[in-house]
Amino acid sequence: MLRFDIITIFPEFFRGVFDFGIVRRARAGGLVETAAHDLRTWTHDRHKVVDDRPFGGGDGMVLKPEPVFEAVESLAGAGDAQSLREAGKRVVLLSPQGRVLTQELAAEFAAVEHVVVICGRYEGVDERVAERLATDEVSIGDYVLSGGEPAAVVLVDAVTRLLPGALGSETSAVNESFSAGLLDFPNYTRPVEFRGARVPEVLLSGHHAEVARWRRRAALAKTRRNRPDLFAHLPLDDEERATSTGQEEEGNF
Repeated sequence: MLRFDIITIFPEFFRGVFDFGIVRRARAGGLVETAAHDLRTWTHDRHKVVDDRPFGGGDGMVLKPEPVFEAVESLAGAGDAQSLREAGKRVVLLSPQGRVLTQELAAEFAAVEHVVVICGRYEGVDERVAERLATDEVSIGDYVLSGGEPAAVVLVDAVTRLLPGALGSETSAVNESFSAGLLDFPNYTRPVEFRGARVPEVLLSGHHAEVARWRRRAALAKTRRNRPDLFAHLPLDDEERATSTGQEEEGNF
């Protein structure tokens, strides 16, 4: 079982958020466990203060290191990043300065037993948390959120669906976007024709090899169009590179 412990100043944010879809089924099936913890639990003053003004001046407040360190050590045990990794644990600090969450990184987290997630707030977290406590500093994209709580939900969902048995079909996660470095192929369902647009004939043929070939080429074309940054790093043979340049009418590969 993979356990997520989420450290936040708004534990109520997570009330019910994991009670839907794949995460709910994974929790019910004993594949994953989630818990949200109030950072203020690890304060020692009467006002339960978790933030202070930044040294050097500037706007906003910064989360203090003391309660964050105590929270992580209480939940995961004391130790540096290397010892935590060796024990099958990861401490993830969510922040705009982190490396972007990818399918590959999500798979790393899915392979461990315990992930502690620190939700940043205000102007951020004291840098000593990133330097001395976190095993990973992670961002879910190049934009700024009001806090790490929405990012924590994204992280838990992305990781949970990669756990064996979470999706029901063992091939689902393998075939999804980004798993092979490219976007997923286009999908269609009934009706065959809708407002003048037909489902590509090859998908109606029942010819599994041709369907697989079409899906590969369609995925390449879509990746080239929507994510040229990913396409540029794909290992393609000459035929794939030629047929994904947009020369063929989309949908009729």
